Amino acid sequence: MLVEAVLGNAAEPDWRDRLSQTHVDRLVLDQWEAQKRRLRKRTSGGVEVALSLARDTHLHDGDVLAWDGAAGTATVVQLMLGEVMAVELPPGTPIRTAVELGHAIGNQHWPAVVNGTTVYVPVTVDRRVMDSVMRTHAFAGIKHEFVEGTEVLAFLAPHEARRLFGGAEAAGHTHLPADGS
Repeated sequence: MLVEAVLGNAAEPDWRDRLSQTHVDRLVLDQWEAQKRRLRKRTSGGVEVALSLARDTHLHDGDVLAWDGAAGTATVVQLMLGEVMAVELPPGTPIRTAVELGHAIGNQHWPAVVNGTTVYVPVTVDRRVMDSVMRTHAFAGIKHEFVEGTEVLAFLAPHEARRLFGGAEAAGHTHLPADGS
């Protein structure tokens, strides 16, 4: 099946009603696959789907890719985004604290996206390690929590989502001597 456009989204009232009476076949995408406009993958039901989407198209959880009313079937995107650490900077956070937070996150080579007063960091290592780093620095007035990526996706612009979820895969980085030993 070739998909060149998104037909709608399961959260829209019209689609919600249609899909309630339909067999829904899920195209499950992880956080890296969801950023791609061109992709070949099988649905949960075994149907091979080839995505060839326009440059300005971004897939969202619940996007309807195919609909066959006569057969009573639909293909719908199911995003499986990883966990995210959300760090909230309260209004009036001193610049010093913000810079120290940036240094701590950067020193760990964790990708981050700043959106309003929240810094989102994909969980790229064991969350206990990330929690330990945050507690060790004891940033005054700054709180952090771990949330599912699908919970923050609605707050992000497409380029922020790509940076947050698409860049997590390459975040692992080690410091090795120049000769590689």
